[in-house]
Amino acid sequence: MTPLRSLLLTTLLALTPMLATAADKVTTTPVHFTKGASSATLRGTLSGYDTVRYTIAARAGQTMAVTIDGSPNANFNVFAPGVTPGQGEALGSNDEKRRWSGTLPTTGTYVVQVYQMRAQARRNEKAPHSLTVAIR
Repeated sequence: MTPLRSLLLTTLLALTPMLATAADKVTTTPVHFTKGASSATLRGTLSGYDTVRYTIAARAGQTMAVTIDGSPNANFNVFAPGVTPGQGEALGSNDEKRRWSGTLPTTGTYVVQVYQMRAQARRNEKAPHSLTVAIR
């Protein structure tokens, strides 16, 4: 084996464990309100580049309010029905007070995606969070 091939093979073998863990884990969790309630609080933890997608059905004209507590590393974006996180523009995202509220433009299933910023994700930090979603 030539020295160049040996170096390439050694490099590939060294990178294999990192490539195996590089895949992002996406967890989808539906949001359900208890009978008579207009809000729900869900708790979870994500690490690294993993994301949690909370899905909630709502109608056009309703108001959605989302707040997040827990790790300051946990952030969220809200996506309208038919918009895929990472492929389309978010309807909204958390502000400096870690909340968002808005009137919903269409009827369907909305996605609230919880994630970490790249710096924390690169360090594989954990982000325990508590997400509250209210529809009125």
